[in-house]
Amino acid sequence: MKEFAARPVVITRPLAQAGAFATQVTAIGRMPVIFPLLEIAPVADSAELQRVLSALERFALVVFVSPNAIDAAFQFIPSWPGNVAIGIVGEGSRLALQRHGVDESHATIHAPRNSERMDSEELFKSFNLDALRGKRVLIVRGQAGRDFLTDMLRASQVEVEHVTAYQRLLPKIDAEKAVHLRSLIDAGSEWVVTSSEALRNLLQVTAEALGQDCVVKLQRNEIIVSHQRIAETAHSLGFSHVTMTGSGDERLIAALQSPA
Repeated sequence: MKEFAARPVVITRPLAQAGAFATQVTAIGRMPVIFPLLEIAPVADSAELQRVLSALERFALVVFVSPNAIDAAFQFIPSWPGNVAIGIVGEGSRLALQRHGVDESHATIHAPRNSERMDSEELFKSFNLDALRGKRVLIVRGQAGRDFLTDMLRASQVEVEHVTAYQRLLPKIDAEKAVHLRSLIDAGSEWVVTSSEALRNLLQVTAEALGQDCVVKLQRNEIIVSHQRIAETAHSLGFSHVTMTGSGDERLIAALQSPA
């Protein structure tokens, strides 16, 4: 049990979102290590973002694809218009809204009803399409992502617009970070990964900084993911020890309390 507790728990979320989860990991007697695999940066020019967000009343529904989208957008939203509904995926986004003073008392919030599948498909099922037909929906996102929601809404005769609120960048791995990365892999760490993009970045930076031998060793480390799609990505990338918990930090924490 001591050996299990001593294994590092690597938190791969963007830096701004990693601290609160690290506190929870410490509270269960595990050792958190923050090693972001996605860097969130502002858009180079926010003029278009500000223009769109200044006229939210034009939309019947605004969908935020992630907590990052919420944090980036609310820099330019002084108060939420109560007649505009919100769509989110995951409890992290609900908490992000609350940090900005928005909950069900301020707006109708649509979210997946199936806690086992917190994704765009389940979010789409929560919409009243009859009420949205012929109206405008805004999707606030990083660089262009999956188009499922756009395609399904447009097929239902809903007008969809997009606005980019932030950039997702691959973190730079300097010599010091490469040494740190090697030590985490050698320690047989448990990697908490909450996006497929972060998982692909992990494999890429390991290959570029440390070589294929370290990639093979990394693929034997434990990977804990929050969604079936990320689990599928992990298996496709050659990871052999993958745990899928479902959405929500409490489920990730529960998995970290159970020796593999």
